[in-house]
Amino acid sequence: MVDLFMDRVLVKNNRDQDALDTDHEIVTRLQNRILMLFFASAACERCQRFAPQLSDFFKRLTDEFYVDRSAQLVLLYISLDLSEEQQENFLKELPKKCLFLAYKDPYRRELENIFNVEELPTVVVLRPDCSILIPNAVDEILRLGPECYRNWQEAAEILDRNFMLTDDIQEKSMRSFTDPVRRLKYKVEDDKKRKKE
Repeated sequence: MVDLFMDRVLVKNNRDQDALDTDHEIVTRLQNRILMLFFASAACERCQRFAPQLSDFFKRLTDEFYVDRSAQLVLLYISLDLSEEQQENFLKELPKKCLFLAYKDPYRRELENIFNVEELPTVVVLRPDCSILIPNAVDEILRLGPECYRNWQEAAEILDRNFMLTDDIQEKSMRSFTDPVRRLKYKVEDDKKRKKE
C-alpha cells in the first residue's frame, strides 16, 4: 500500500494541514494498516449524507474515547470536487485524523480510474499489500457499522503486533470460527493454493 503513495504528498486534515511528504512519514502512517479510500464530492447529496456516518464509523474505531487502542485503519479522502473551496468545506465534515490529497494533485483522478469509481460515494478498502479487499464498502459500513472492521482485519490477515511475543508472530494460525466464511466473502486465497500455482 505504501508503494501506491510513494513520492506523493498526503495532507493531514488538521488546522495547519500538515503534509506527510517524506517516504518515511508515509511508510510510518500507512504500513500494516487497512486503508479506506473515500471518493466523494461536496456537490453529491449522497456524499453529504454519508460523510457524518463515515466520520462516526472512523472515530469509533480510532478515537481513544471509544476504544482502548486505535484500530489499524487509515481514512484517505480522494476529492472529486469541482473547486478547492468545495473540498475545504467537505473536509470539515471528516475526522481530523483522516488524510487527503491536495486539490491540485492530478493523482486524485488517476486513483479514480485505477479503482474504477463509477458512483459516489465510494469507499475502496485496501489490504496492507494494496490489493482490494472491498471495491465499495459504503453499504457494509451503513449496515454493520464498526463491526465490519473485524471482518476486514481478519480477511486482510493483519497481525496486531502490540502484545504479541516474537514466537507468536511467526505462527499466524490464530483464527476465529467464522474465518472460513470471511475468507469466502472476501476471496482470500490460502497459502497452500498459492504454492501449488
